[in-house]
This record gives sequence, structure tokens and C-alpha cells, in this order.
Amino acid sequence: MNDAFNSPSRPRLNWVLMAALVGLMVFGLAFVLSATRVNELFSEAAWYKQPFFKMIVFYVIGIGVAVVVCLKDYHQLARYAFIGYWGCIVMLMFVLVPGIGAARYGARRWFDMGFFQFQPSELAKIAFLLAMAQFLSRPRNELNNPDTLLKAIGLTALPFGLILLEPDLGSSLMLLPPALAMLYVAGAPAGYLKKMVGGLMCFIAVSLLYVFFVPQAWKPVQLPDYQKRRLMVYFGVDYQTQYAKPNATPAELRRVNAMQRRDSYNVAQAMISVGSGGLSGKGWAQGIQNAHGYLPRGVSHNDFIFSVIAEESGFIGSALVVILYTTVFITGIRIAGQARDRLGRLLAVGVVVMLFGHVFINIGMNIRLVPVTGVPLPLLSYGGTSIVCSLLALGLLQNIQLHQRSI
Repeated sequence: MNDAFNSPSRPRLNWVLMAALVGLMVFGLAFVLSATRVNELFSEAAWYKQPFFKMIVFYVIGIGVAVVVCLKDYHQLARYAFIGYWGCIVMLMFVLVPGIGAARYGARRWFDMGFFQFQPSELAKIAFLLAMAQFLSRPRNELNNPDTLLKAIGLTALPFGLILLEPDLGSSLMLLPPALAMLYVAGAPAGYLKKMVGGLMCFIAVSLLYVFFVPQAWKPVQLPDYQKRRLMVYFGVDYQTQYAKPNATPAELRRVNAMQRRDSYNVAQAMISVGSGGLSGKGWAQGIQNAHGYLPRGVSHNDFIFSVIAEESGFIGSALVVILYTTVFITGIRIAGQARDRLGRLLAVGVVVMLFGHVFINIGMNIRLVPVTGVPLPLLSYGGTSIVCSLLALGLLQNIQLHQRSI
């Protein structure tokens, strides 16, 4: 194995990437422990059910998967890309079936595996990257063929639609940036890409107008109410315009106002957490927002872990997290630039853009730059499938450097 990883005939392990990953995992363990040690949801649980212990298990599994991936040339892995892609499509279909997929918080996104909840959409993202890279690694002139471009759209649209049905808007949207980036790097016509981006922006604008201004009775398709409320919180829409009747009683208005305060609570507390950390923070496990439950127990160790980090380690800790992610991204871009074939370049670009999308969206929703979507922060948020798949994706980056070869 040492010869396979350090042979003089091929590049060695990227130790800068490895160091950044270790740094992120240390942050993840430290602050998930901090976020859950005062959490009454886990105070009575056995040690092996504690999120901190499970995080260690998930890291070990993810590192093992990444090592196994690195042992096999990515060109050989790509031969099975469409088998993995269609396997994930089947799982995305089965998870929607009552009795097979586990339902939580009004969504059906998981398979209950006992020790943890397996989320097939996370694995589907990786399978999509492999399949898309394999599909687009064909000769550049073939991308001028409209049929080829339509197939690429279909390759993206199928998992996008199935994940959206769960419903999981955040995960489904994470497929779009890498798809566009990979099409651009592959050499798809610029006019085609401009039309795609323009069409996507128009679709978003029309969708928002549809959600906020079309009367409920006229809507053949309804956005899940919790997603609509997240958008309303983000755009600052008064709930009374959507949920109060023109002749509403004072009691009904109070109920609507209370619902708006409740829906805005998580974001408001997250921003307080981030803003109150100051330069160096309040100290590990000393965050008032988390310790006193102002930052809700159910989200502090996953979707809003960045708020815990910001409050307890301040600007210095938050900046260090951003620097570690930036190191991963720059290293990934360098690997893409040094790749000697289209497949490696496309796959590296897809991995980097997808990870960047997760980081941007998660940190953005902690500081209200974007709506709350439930997108995890890679390697820091608690979540087994997310951690393992993030390490799998980064293992693919390392694989591309290890197994470069001339076209």
C-alpha cells in the first residue's frame, strides 16, 4: 500500500489537503461535543449513543472509505459511475415509499439503519459527480450537439426532482452549481450556458412571485408550508399578509404574529451567537446561547454548528474554519488544474464546487445571507451520511492527484 501511495512514478499524497481535513475534523469533534454536552436530549443516553462518539465512528468510516477509493485509479472507478448513479436513483425512489423511508419533520429522506439514519441524497450527490464527469469527458466537439446537452440536463434533473420530492430543497439545489461548472469546464457552448443560467434565474423569480402573490385557491402546486415560511422569514414578509384574513380578530392576529416570531427564532438566535463571540469568543463550552438553550438543542450541533463555533471561539476561530475550507478549495482547484485528462479535471471541479456550495449556504444561513435550507457544513455538522460522503468526495480529489496519467 505504501508503494501505491508514494511511488516515485506518480504524485504523492497531498499533505496540505490532509492537514486541512484533520483541522476541520478536530473542530467538528470539539464543537459538537460542546454543543451536546449540556443538551438534555443526550444527557441520559448511553456513551455509545452520544453524538461525539458517533462522530468519531463516522470519521473513521469516512477515512476508511476515502482510503479504499484512493487505492483504485479514478479511471477505473468511472467505469462503474452509471451503475452507482442508477443505484442511487433507485434508493431515492424507495426512500419516498411509506414504510421504507423514515419520515421526520414532515420529510421522508432517510433509511432507518438503527445506529444512524442513512440519507441517500448525500450519496447520490457523489454518484452524480462521477456520472456527470464520465459523461462530459467525451471529445469537446460532441458538446455542440443539442442531444448531448439535453442528456446532461436529464442526468441532473432526475436526482434533482427525486430529492425535491422528499422534500429536500437544499440538497436538490446543491446539484446545480457543480453541473453548471462541469459543463463550463467541459467546453459546452457559452451561449447555451448563458441561456441555462438566465432560465434558472427567471424560474427562481417566477417561483417567488408564485409563492407570495398568487392566491392559495389558484395554486395547482403547493410549496410545503414550512419551506414557504422559511422564504418569508428570509425576505422579511409580514405573516399577516399571507396567513391573516382581512377581517381577522385580534386573537387570530396574535396567533399569526406568534407563528412569525417562532419561525424567525432559530435565525435570530444564530445571528446573536455569531455576533456575541467578539474577537476571541467566550471560551469552549462557555457559550451562553448554546448552554442556556437559546440556540435550539435540536439544531445547535448540525445545521447551526457554525454559530456555536463563532460564539465560543469568536472571529479568530471562525476565520480559522474559513481558512481551512479555503485551503481545501484552493488545493482542489490546483488538483483540477494539474489533472492531465478531462475526466480528472471535471471530477475535481465538481467536488470543489459542490463542497464550496455547502460551505457557502450553511455559513450564509447562519448569518442570514441565504434562507435556512438544512444544508450541512461539511465535516463539522453532525450527520453520519454527510460526514462519510464528504470524506468520500475528498478521497476522490486525492485519488485524482495520486493516479494522474497522460491522456
